[in-house]
This record gives sequence, C-alpha cells and structure tokens, in this order.
Amino acid sequence: MGSSASDREEQGGGPTGLRKIIHVDMDAFFASVEQRDHPELRGKPVAVGGAGGRGVVAAASYEARKFGVRSAMPSVTASRLCPDLIFVRPRFDAYKEASRQIRAVFHHHTDLVEPLSLDEAYLDVTEDKLGIGSATRIAELIRQEIRAKTQLTASAGVSYNKFLAKLASDQNKPDGLCVIRPGEGAAFVAGLPIRRFHGVGPRAEAKMLALGIATGADLAAKDIAFLRAQFGSMADYLYRAARGVDLRPVRAHRLRKSIGGERTFSEDIDSPALLRETLANITDIVWERIVAAGGDAGPVRGRTVTLKLKFNDFSIITRSASSEAWVESREQFAATARILLEAELPLPRPIRLMGLTLSNLEGAEEAKPQRDNAQLSLL
Repeated sequence: MGSSASDREEQGGGPTGLRKIIHVDMDAFFASVEQRDHPELRGKPVAVGGAGGRGVVAAASYEARKFGVRSAMPSVTASRLCPDLIFVRPRFDAYKEASRQIRAVFHHHTDLVEPLSLDEAYLDVTEDKLGIGSATRIAELIRQEIRAKTQLTASAGVSYNKFLAKLASDQNKPDGLCVIRPGEGAAFVAGLPIRRFHGVGPRAEAKMLALGIATGADLAAKDIAFLRAQFGSMADYLYRAARGVDLRPVRAHRLRKSIGGERTFSEDIDSPALLRETLANITDIVWERIVAAGGDAGPVRGRTVTLKLKFNDFSIITRSASSEAWVESREQFAATARILLEAELPLPRPIRLMGLTLSNLEGAEEAKPQRDNAQLSLL
C-alpha cells in the first residue's frame, strides 16, 4: 500500500517521503579553537571564561570535562574539580572566523543551512548541490573538509528529521558520526534515557522518573491523554519525540523577532553572587547567538533587552529596557542586563530560572526558534 501525503509529512517530507538531514556540532568549539591557536594548550585541561570569584566557564576542553568541568559552571567550582585547569579569555572574533569557514563548507553542499549558533547547524541535503545523493557520504565529506580548512573536529548526526539528527550527532562525540536510518528512529529513541530528550530538564526528568518514565520506550507507552494531563503544552512534543517523529523543516532564512537564552537550575538560587555569575554566562551564550544570527554582516542589532526571572513558586517577572540607539556590542548588551538584574536585588524569593533576550531586532539573517533547552538548559 502506498503512503499518504500525511504519512510522508510525518516522516519528514521530500519527494520520496523522507528528508535527508545532517546535524553538525563542532567538538568543544571555543576550547578547541584556543588549543589550535595556542599549541602549548593542546592536551591540557582548558576552560574558556573568566577565572576568579565571579567567573563562569563558557566552554571546556575534553581534557577538562574528564574532571567534571562543564559550561555554565562557576570558575571556582571548576578550579576545585581540576586544580590544573587553564583559563583563557574568550576571543569571539576568532570563533566567528572559524564559524565563517565552517559555514562555507556547509554551503558547498547545500543552501538549506539552519545555524543554531556559531558551532552548530542543521543541513537539509535531500537535494545536494554536488549530486552525491548519500547523506552519510556528505556528512563524512563535510567533517573532512572542516578538519582540512580549520584544523578542528566536528561530530555529525544523519537521519530523516531534525530531532533524530541532533540526537545522533551527540552519540559518538568527539569526532564521531552516527546514522539513524529510515525505520530505525523509534527503536533508537526507545533505548535513550529520558534526559537525552531535548526539552527535558532536571525537574521534568525527576517528575518523569516519579511517574515510571525512565526511557524513550517508557514515554512511548503513555497515551496522549496521560501526557497532556501531566505535561500540558509539552505533551504533543513528547508524544512525537518518543516515536522519532519531527515535522520541522530546515529553515535557511528566517527573520526572528528576538534572540534569547535561559537557564533552569537544578537547585533554586537567591545568592546575588551566583545570580551575577549566571547572568554573565547567559550573556555570553546569547551574544554568541546574536553574532551567529547576523552572519557576515556582523551581530544583529536590537533595541530592547529583557530579563526574565521565574521564582520557586513558578511566578514569573520580566524587566525590560529599551533605547533609541541600537544595542550592537556585547558590552552594551551585558551592561544593560546587569542594570536590570541589580534593580531586582535582593530578590523576594529564590529563582529556578533566569532568561535574557534581545528584541526589536534589525538585520537578523538566519535563525530558528530554539526549543531544545533541555540539554543545554538555554533557549
């Protein structure tokens, strides 16, 4: 029996009913650029970020990760975990130049490129420019070309939709390739711990475990009515994800109204020092996205900076500052964010989430709505 149009859409679309999607994710990008440019750092534990009491790790090399050092971690904690950790200041110009070279490799194979940040992108190679036909072979060539042009390694996931491709790119890191072929998606997802699902943070994971949902298979066993009762608006996403279904196309050119990020904490915080550290980290990551969204034209410009705080009773406040002049530098963006936070201190109660957004944008070139905040805890 032939498949219907709706069946083909559910699988991802394309003339054969399936898309060919690649998700490319650079390996420890910021830290790897530093190790490339400074040979004395190679093979050593490196953290990109500020050292000292208020510093936060923006990125960590794999040598540092072996000690438990992670992005968004206070620098003092990272130093305690890894006494030999070497801190280097971020050099966003260097990261942007490497990103430009990497994107040129992507566009050699397809114009359907959707960047998520400087070091990560989706590619739709259903109809690739060079007529290679095999998404797996294209992913192999892309990884080879990136290494040749930048001396950096990339991991890639290949599948028939974005959700699966992103999961696959994380499967064999670093410097790895994973392919999830048609018909394999549901089985692949079934074996994953629930924490691997984008959108499932620490609190959602705890709730799921309490409900007996530990794996993708456990999630797939729940009907949509149960999921809607327990998880509200997230239910439809979870229902589809548990079956390896993702309807989203790769969007190469899409104006966005705002660019932002937010972090959900595993424990509620109200310490002013920790709040400032967290804001500094979110500022760095959001600014990276602002730079990436602008492409070769430079950072996207906006006029409104908004701070979001969700308290431990789940109430939310937002505070915004707008200017007639463009916010077009990281320094302006960070300074405005700090003013908004300082105006709220001390907080009336601990918070479980902090977010930061730049809106009223001009010149956003490429973007996507960032839904997958679970793994990175940043939108």
